[in-house]
Amino acid sequence: MKVVIIGGSGHVGTYLVPRLVNLGCDVVNVSRGASAPYLGNAAWSRVETVTIDRAAAEADGTFGARIAALNADVVIDMICFTLDSCRHLVSALEGRVQHFLHCGTIWVYGQNTLVPATEDQPLNAFGEYGSQKAAIETFLLDMARRGHFPATVFRPGHIVGPGWSILNPRGNFNDQVWSTIKRGDELTIPNFGLETVHHVHADDVAQVAERAVRNWGAAVGEAFNAVSAQAVNLRGYAEHMYRWFGHAPRLSYQPFESWKSTLDADDAQATWEHIARSPNHSIEKGRRLLGYQPRYSSLAAAEDSVTALLEKGRI
Repeated sequence: MKVVIIGGSGHVGTYLVPRLVNLGCDVVNVSRGASAPYLGNAAWSRVETVTIDRAAAEADGTFGARIAALNADVVIDMICFTLDSCRHLVSALEGRVQHFLHCGTIWVYGQNTLVPATEDQPLNAFGEYGSQKAAIETFLLDMARRGHFPATVFRPGHIVGPGWSILNPRGNFNDQVWSTIKRGDELTIPNFGLETVHHVHADDVAQVAERAVRNWGAAVGEAFNAVSAQAVNLRGYAEHMYRWFGHAPRLSYQPFESWKSTLDADDAQATWEHIARSPNHSIEKGRRLLGYQPRYSSLAAAEDSVTALLEKGRI
């Protein structure tokens, strides 16, 4: 089986590409050639790399044809962010692939009425990113269910893992939060710290995608949440990490509107984006149809990521 991964050198691709190689697939990684995988793996020596600048190729109308010319059985698109981009690629691949996987996001839900949110709940996206992703998956799944295009969507939560800054107990990505907790100093978090975030280790997202490839019949026409088994609230997240560093938790709380005035504007906005959604999602569908079983809990995934930050001297 030949698998083309568009954007395979990123967070998830770092784990997904070796999984597919070890499965016996012929893997082609399409990228701009600007970055290497976050972790080394001997499997990458068996991967063909094709360099394409997607934005430039879409602008001149050649991207879809160049992907189709690779003659893949399966195409996995990790980096599609607009409906126009998706339509361009699908039009070139119709009738030419056995399976197409799109990496979506749990932000297609927006704010959930019932939690944990299941895949059959209505989408309620807000903001450009979530709204575009919702439009993409609505288009793809409609095509699949009408029998026109064999698409599957997987929706990662807050992706964590070694090599990059992760969503912290303040709901943003400022690494100094970890330094505060490591020292045992007081950390102020918004409101009562009861808003939730839902992490997932990049390797568990890769597991969902791999299992969807292996279980084509169950996956086509479906969306799957790719998250850990349980969400975590900011307070519990912070308390756990204080104890992980060997300290008693030292937390204080402020209403969000006054709290955000103490932060950099970008950090405050990132926190608002996360706590305004407070994601909390079910993985029962993935367990039932694909056999998905996450290796990492939200807290174990965070520990793995923070360990890597410590080793790199970023904390």
